[in-house]
Amino acid sequence: MQLRYSFRLYPSAGQRTALARAFGCARVVYNDALRARETARSEGMPFPKTGDLSKHLITEAKNTPERAWLGEVSAVVLQQSLRDLDTAYKNFFDGLKGKRPRMGAPRYKSRKDTRQSVRFTANARWSITTGGKLRLPKIGDLKVKWSRSLPSTTSTVTVVKDSAGRYFASFVVETGPEEVLPEVAPEVGIDLGLGHFAVLSDGTKVDSPRFLRRAEKRLKKTQRALSRKEKGSKNRDKARIRVARAHARVADARREFHHQLSTQLIRENQAVAVEDLAVKGLARTRLAKSVHDAGWSAFVSMLEYKAARYGRTFVRIGRFEPTSQVCSQCGVKDGPKPLSVRVWTCQACGAVLDRDINAAVNVAKAAGLAVSACGAQVRPGLVPAPRSETGTHPKPQPVTTDRQAGISVL
Repeated sequence: MQLRYSFRLYPSAGQRTALARAFGCARVVYNDALRARETARSEGMPFPKTGDLSKHLITEAKNTPERAWLGEVSAVVLQQSLRDLDTAYKNFFDGLKGKRPRMGAPRYKSRKDTRQSVRFTANARWSITTGGKLRLPKIGDLKVKWSRSLPSTTSTVTVVKDSAGRYFASFVVETGPEEVLPEVAPEVGIDLGLGHFAVLSDGTKVDSPRFLRRAEKRLKKTQRALSRKEKGSKNRDKARIRVARAHARVADARREFHHQLSTQLIRENQAVAVEDLAVKGLARTRLAKSVHDAGWSAFVSMLEYKAARYGRTFVRIGRFEPTSQVCSQCGVKDGPKPLSVRVWTCQACGAVLDRDINAAVNVAKAAGLAVSACGAQVRPGLVPAPRSETGTHPKPQPVTTDRQAGISVL
């Protein structure tokens, strides 16, 4: 499988200028190609091919005064910009055909976009120096913070500048079967929520960190300072970067939490089951901020690819499974319950059930995992007495002695 590794870059002032030039040239070629194809479509002409666009918009354009500055950057960066446009069109048409989720048509890129990127392939002859720096053509040797080693060699590197002004080098590498972990016995079902981020079928509860909620005070302060700055001023640009950095810290903390928890679950369990949640629907309710703060989709995606990487089993059950309505002890469906009900009693068997643990056990059962439902019971429920033993007699019954019964005792 393919994995993406990202490392922080620290370019110098001159290298930042060269990267900005590369970002701009790649954006111009992308927009020129998009404009040429849209013009051909509106005029009923054939769809221009990538080879023709490369010849007209890159090779010949460098010889014109209007586009002579395209020669200041690596030609590979410009060619990859055309590949990105082809990918955007392919995704758009595949969405119309139903091969993937629908998405919008390719749009023009703006120099004001907060995220910029360029890609270098092996043809660009980029390399990693003996000193651990990333050498890029017409940019120089960039300082890299290597947090870990790459598992294999790669032929492509993407340089990304995010909204917070940070630079990253992104590598796509191939991983083999040597990553498979030894088999273990436990299998677990996971119920994702807001009160607790994750509740496991064995009774373990993982608290929700609520990174966005905890950072709201700082975010409010930086956003308020941004709103006071004059539009188009240098101070507004600085304030915008401060806001972006505050949000980036929240996103980085959430991503680190997801990585640590997903890795722990995959290493400790042979099989993991989760419920397919309707995140887009929940994000349109009054719980939208908390749903986005939890980041369920990103966490489930990490579980899925790490299970495939380490040889574990990952199961995603349907979102319409009544995991919160069925008693995990006897299997009787007790009906829907409001979110305020966290503990409920089964009317059939009398078991007192924790809503989240019971749902996690049902998730595991629906996935066909061998788990025990004992963790779902909070305490033994009261067993209903037989009808003949319930209630009291309306009148006290007299005690009959042997003499009163007419029995003589010798």
